[in-house]
Amino acid sequence: MKKNRITLIIGLLLFVQMLVVRLLALYPQAVEQWYCNGIYPVISKGFRYAFGWLPFSFGDIMYAVLIVLAVREIVILIRNRFKTIKSFLLRTLAMISIVYFAFHLLWGMNYYRLPLHKSLSIDNDYTTQELVSLTEKLLNNSNRLHTALAVNDSAVVNYAFAKAEIFNKTLNGYEALQQKFPSLQYPPKSIKNSLLRYPLSVMGYSGYLNPITNEAQINGMVPAHRWPVISCHEQAHQLGFAKENEANFMAVMATLNNEDIHFQYSGSIFALRYCLNDVYRRDKELGKLLKSKVHPGILAQYQMSRDFWDEMDNPLEPIFDLFYSNYLKANNQPGGLESYSYMVALLVNYDKQFPETF
Repeated sequence: MKKNRITLIIGLLLFVQMLVVRLLALYPQAVEQWYCNGIYPVISKGFRYAFGWLPFSFGDIMYAVLIVLAVREIVILIRNRFKTIKSFLLRTLAMISIVYFAFHLLWGMNYYRLPLHKSLSIDNDYTTQELVSLTEKLLNNSNRLHTALAVNDSAVVNYAFAKAEIFNKTLNGYEALQQKFPSLQYPPKSIKNSLLRYPLSVMGYSGYLNPITNEAQINGMVPAHRWPVISCHEQAHQLGFAKENEANFMAVMATLNNEDIHFQYSGSIFALRYCLNDVYRRDKELGKLLKSKVHPGILAQYQMSRDFWDEMDNPLEPIFDLFYSNYLKANNQPGGLESYSYMVALLVNYDKQFPETF
């Protein structure tokens, strides 16, 4: 009885935690100061020291074990003809409560920090003219980098790198960014080629950050030209930029500031694609005109990514998209998957303030 009472108390604490998180979300300045720039960097660095040296993903193994244990519990419940359903639900509620607590303490409170445009003291709105100006910059830069790397305008850029080499090279970009953003001190690194890359591909994920072990996980099945920007994106999550759009922005900044031209290319064409899509939404004819100026080899690189995801298309994908969109909304990203366009706002307004960046 005492054990059941403790389990019940832990389970009921879930609702108290949810209330506390919602209250803290009302004070992003305090979250920024005390958690994002105080508690979290210590936690993050500690976990990167603990798991970063392992050549495999400890977090992936942890997830696999938890899934097996969950399936085992369900099988036992069914075999007992649901006679232990009350105990099962109680334990499940307690487990959710523990996971909720660990998630927010170890990483999740980063969702409630100050919006990045406020931290950078830039606007979050922009005109079509400003968008086009940045798009043309990125287009010219992408074409220039493509010319330097590809055998001709129609060829794709080859990435003959081992994943470990890509992971090591990511540090250079964040080291360069430290001059403008002192808080971006990354070492020690903890970035892995995910053991769950096929399930990730089926679900439509290029990578993820394990919020419990703080390991950055890369889906090694995606086309290689995406590895640099994906790696920098997941590292941005490790550094406390929880929102996807803000992590995308930091990934672009880290790749463009990397001394390796392959990284610069990966980040430049990534940002260009977002900007071209935004121009097209505002003015289709102008979007088509700008796209016609992009080297065919870059467009072929985009097609490689589309072909990969088309190959992984499955009937469950809408469910995964709905789940992830709701996850984003539940974690202070009310636009869900559509909130990714905020990255373009960050890029445009950062370019207005620091025009030499792109």
